[in-house]
Order: sequence, then structure tokens, then C-alpha cells
Amino acid sequence: DLCGADLRDADLPDLTFVILGEKYFISITNGEYVRAGCQNHTVEEWRKYSKQEIAEMDGRKALKFYPRLLDIIDFYIGKGERPDWLTSKEYADEVTE
Repeated sequence: DLCGADLRDADLPDLTFVILGEKYFISITNGEYVRAGCQNHTVEEWRKYSKQEIAEMDGRKALKFYPRLLDIIDFYIGKGERPDWLTSKEYADEVTE
């Protein structure tokens, strides 16, 4: 738990970030692992999850946040693939209801 931690002058590995101000606490470690809330997975895993797998993490809230999480990963780690289901009309309708 890093709540209240002072990380100034900490010796952190390259490509390690703590991102605040999002719906979930987000950290990126070594440019390989991304923690969003209580879920910690590799960048590659995050980029390939099915709609069902994301929904099982935190329901509709996770489904709505998932594109934002991928935007954050793209910004800090580099542009990558996204699941096809994110561009489906069904997904768009579901998250705007």
C-alpha cells in the first residue's frame, strides 16, 4: 500500500509510473505490468482481454473504463493493439445506456 508514501528520490525501475486521478488507481511497473484497481496483469494481457473478461473484473464500470486504460498504456508504453469488440456497435450501445 503506497497511500501517503513519499517516492521522491526513490530508485524505481525504468518505465515505472503511478497514475493518479483516474477511476482506478493505476501503476505501471518496468513497462511490463499494469495494475488498475486490484487487477494486475501484463500489458499484453490487458490489450487482449475479451469483453466478458473485462466485465467480470468490475462490471459495467470496468467496461466503460477499459478504453481509457488502453489509452493510458499507449501513452506511457507505446501504441498497441486493441480488441475488435471495442469498435462494435453492441459495445458502444452498452456503455452509453
